Amino acid sequence: MKLLLVEDDASMQTTLQRTFGRRQIDVRVCGDGAQAIAQWRSLEPDVVALDLSLPNLDGLQVLAQARAAGLRTPVLLLTARGTVGDRIMGLNAGADDYLPKPFDLDELEARIRALHRRNQSAGADSPARLPEVGGLRYDAENGAIYHRAEVLELTPRELALLKALMVKPGHAVSKERLFELVFPGEMDVQYEAIEVVVYRLRKKLATTGVTLMTLRGLGYLLREET
Repeated sequence: MKLLLVEDDASMQTTLQRTFGRRQIDVRVCGDGAQAIAQWRSLEPDVVALDLSLPNLDGLQVLAQARAAGLRTPVLLLTARGTVGDRIMGLNAGADDYLPKPFDLDELEARIRALHRRNQSAGADSPARLPEVGGLRYDAENGAIYHRAEVLELTPRELALLKALMVKPGHAVSKERLFELVFPGEMDVQYEAIEVVVYRLRKKLATTGVTLMTLRGLGYLLREET
């Protein structure tokens, strides 16, 4: 696994490179927010661990620019800011997980591996071609979903959910099956968490002409608005 660590603390860079290197995680480092996007593109990491407090460009700005540029890599935010507001801003900007400092290295590794597994599972469980739904189209080459000619800005969890629903548009997919695809192997995640991902995805589809419907007792489906 290749991890891009965007963090300006030299001691943390060294510790993670040394510790995770023994655990088969190749850690590449970047200590400057302004250079992070270029390194992100060139390295093509499996996961990005992103500190919020960075010189020249802060972590939220880096994350927003990355998502706007179509970089879909799972992102784990690292920060000494422990407020709920900071966490919400990070998740709304497109982060997939959040870990406040100081943290345990074993927990950090577990969260990174969970993001990597989820991203791999999302790619493996969808066919190379998916039917178009309204103006939604899946591009197998870059793994993105487009509305008309524009890339939908989705987190890996939202992307996994939408791809699962696009396999059979108009047909309900059970909540249980969606949970398995969106949170693969994550035993510590509450079952109701799938509803949060559904809610966020539904808001992003609001202007596309495609509706994410809830069928009580059956699950969720996509329907093209007429």
